[in-house]
Parts: sequence; structure tokens; C-alpha cells
Amino acid sequence: MINVFDGHNDVLLRLWLAGDKQGAGYINGMDTHIDAIKAQKGGLAGGFFAMFTPQQNASGDAILGTDPIPMTDALIATNAMMNTFKTLANSGDVLRECHSAQDVHAAMEDGVMAGILHIEGAEAIAPDLSNLDDFYCRGLRSIGPVWSRSNAFGHGVPFGFPGSPDQGVGLTDQGKNLVRACNDLGIMLDLSHLNEKGFWDIANLTSRPLVATHSNAHDLSPSPRNLTDQQLQAIAESGGLVGLNFATGFLRDDGLKTANTPISIMIDHLSYLLDHLGEDGVALGSDFDGAIIPQDIGDASGLPKLITAMEAAEYGPDVIRKICHDNWLKMIALQIG
Repeated sequence: MINVFDGHNDVLLRLWLAGDKQGAGYINGMDTHIDAIKAQKGGLAGGFFAMFTPQQNASGDAILGTDPIPMTDALIATNAMMNTFKTLANSGDVLRECHSAQDVHAAMEDGVMAGILHIEGAEAIAPDLSNLDDFYCRGLRSIGPVWSRSNAFGHGVPFGFPGSPDQGVGLTDQGKNLVRACNDLGIMLDLSHLNEKGFWDIANLTSRPLVATHSNAHDLSPSPRNLTDQQLQAIAESGGLVGLNFATGFLRDDGLKTANTPISIMIDHLSYLLDHLGEDGVALGSDFDGAIIPQDIGDASGLPKLITAMEAAEYGPDVIRKICHDNWLKMIALQIG
């Protein structure tokens, strides 16, 4: 079985929403895309574990709203998810916290899930960056400056379909400072969810390859969350990487969020990305536990079906291995060491 390193999952959010502070559901199995049992069955050997703060409605229920998130709320949620991640990492052999490519290699060789902490939407980061060093010392190695809403650092694209990513203004001054600080510390910047002007701001500022951990091709699915050919060209020229998002709304040409979506559409996007980025610039970024994915994949245990589809599409073994994990491991070494 080929091991998979995944660019994005939201299982920490699922645990937090369930009030599972110790991560027992992850260890013993739960109704999510990822837990230790499904991961082992499907060959999911590692990934970026996102910490995302949802909006709350008047009843206190979590929703995917686009209103601004107070920093106090984001700190509560982010710290809670980070604590759950660390509890799991300290509880045995189901998860290992990784701070470098060497850590990831070692965990995968030992058969332990390799986890890298990621913040999706930087509301928990102080606008003056006064707590960024502390988050780095606690293990943070990747940040998406925005989710699909505005914050102190920039502006995310809404989910309206069809639509262009060119909506709104670019990074704020604080956002530009965040880019420079992340470059200095060795924190990877994720361009997924950014609007196009923010994308180009980072492209013009960063000293690192451009990375979109969970995005697809706008030409095949005209969601504003997806990347135009011009953006793909800039990523390729930087030596960057795009992780295929399994979310059906970002795969389909009609934007429907339905599990009744064939794996062949995933192959269409992979092939398009390979044509524009080359075999060293394409990886996987499932969005497990944060999206509706094709029913034939189902959850992490279904990853071998995607690999079988790559083989049927006549991807060679070296290309499949690059997409499944090698490209992420090389990018992690470039971005965080």
C-alpha cells in the first residue's frame, strides 16, 4: 500500500465540536472521515491538521458563516484544538507531532501518523504578531492567512458559484508583515481561500515557493476557491505545489456539493494540475472532515481507490508516489526545514 501525506484535514474541529478534548473518538473510531482506524486502513500516514474557528449563530451553534471572528473566540478554539492534538501526540502511537521533514520521515517509518499543526484563518494571531513566536514555539508550522472571510490580514473569497477569485482588495499591511514573519520563522503560508489580489501580494512578497494546500483548477470548476491558469503558472514558476481538494463543490463543473460525484473528476483535476505544474508540483489536500467528498472515496479508508484510479489513468509509479507523499515531504523540507 502506498502511503499518503495529506495537505489538509479538519478532524481537530470535529473533535472540538464534539467536546472530545482527549481525542478518544480519533483513537477508537468515530463518524468522521479520519480516525486512527480509517487512516491505517487507507494508508493515510500523515498530514497538516488544521485549526479552524467557526462562526457561532444566536443559539451558540457552530456555522460556516463569513462574519468576522473576534480574536478572543479564535484563541479559545485554537488553543483547545492544539491541546487535543498534543494530547493525542502524547497518548501513544496514534499520532506524532512533527516540526520538520525529518520528523515526518521518522514517523512514517515507525508507522505512526505524522501531524503538522496548521491554522486556517489567522484570527488567533494578533494583528501586531505579538503571539506568533509563541505559537511557533508550541509547534505551529503552517498558516492560511484567511478562510473565506475577511480578517486583520486579508480577504478570503466567498463560496458563490460560479465566480472569479478576483474579488476584493489584497493583503492589509498586517498581512504583509505576517508573510515576512512567516518566511523568517519557517512557517509555511497556505494560499487556499485567499482572493486573487491577496494571492499576488504573497507571490510578490514571499521568498518561498507558493503553496495552495487544498485547491483545484478554476478552468474545470469555476469556483472562486479554485486557481486560475495564471495562478497555476505563478505557482509552477516558484517551484510550488497544489494539493488536490476532494470537496465535490470544487471538483464539479456545476459546483454541486453532492457525494454522487465520480472519482474520474478527481483524475481530471489531477491531470490538469500535472499539465500546468509538472509532476513535482501536485499533491493531495483532501479537506477530509471539512467537506462533502465523492462517495466512492467515502473517508480515509478509501484512499487506495484514488490510487487505483491513478493507475487506471496510466500514471506511472513514480508520479503516483510523488503525488501521494514525496512532493509534500520535499515541500515541507523547503518551507519549514
